[in-house]
Amino acid sequence: MSEIDALLKEDRSFPPTAEWRQSAQIADPGIYDRADANPEGFWAGFANELEWMRPWDSVLEWHSPHAKWFSGGKLNISVNCIDRHVRTDRRNKAAFVWEGEPGDRRTLTYWDLYRQVCAFANVLKTLGVKRGDRVALYLPLIPELAIAMLSCARIGAIHSVVFGGFSSESLRDRINDSECVLLVTADGGYRRGQIVPLKQMADQALRETPSIRNVVVVQRQAGAPIPVEIQEGRDHWYHRLMQEASHV
Repeated sequence: MSEIDALLKEDRSFPPTAEWRQSAQIADPGIYDRADANPEGFWAGFANELEWMRPWDSVLEWHSPHAKWFSGGKLNISVNCIDRHVRTDRRNKAAFVWEGEPGDRRTLTYWDLYRQVCAFANVLKTLGVKRGDRVALYLPLIPELAIAMLSCARIGAIHSVVFGGFSSESLRDRINDSECVLLVTADGGYRRGQIVPLKQMADQALRETPSIRNVVVVQRQAGAPIPVEIQEGRDHWYHRLMQEASHV
């Protein structure tokens, strides 16, 4: 047996501890038998925990090797991530507990997140983004990244996340490949103790991205020394748009 084959052979098992079992979301070992006995009924039970805009016609259409799950069903992922929780006692529980590299911290409850996602969804619509449009997200790891993603999903827009460590050329190519109409970026971000000038890099990319009509700029940290150039008519500060947007 070659060394590679030997590395691929694994007979060990790692059973969970009793404490882990007790705190697990699903602790009933019989779940495997129920899933095996009635796979469609099993997954339909979990699907019923979600909110559907239109119920499915069939749980599973299997024509080997192709499978379609919940054909005909329609749901909104943003609603299922947020709205269904704000109607319960989770409303005031933390949805986000975030800490940035400089040590700044923010906690958003499900209600906080709901209001901010609704507000930014309205901002996107005000800026002309409609269902099927593409939105590029070039942000540091801050809550506004998730807010932007959920807001796009809420109105049926498609988001394209571009890693904040990528170059302006990479951002340019990804915007052009998907013909994004709007870019959400930040004045800058923090990485390993250094400031990454995201808006400056975005400006370089935007010289060759004819599909972009608007740019929304998140202020990473109020008062932080991250100089940016705002182009009148194209660039908009996130916090100013959010102040004027409806939160419902």
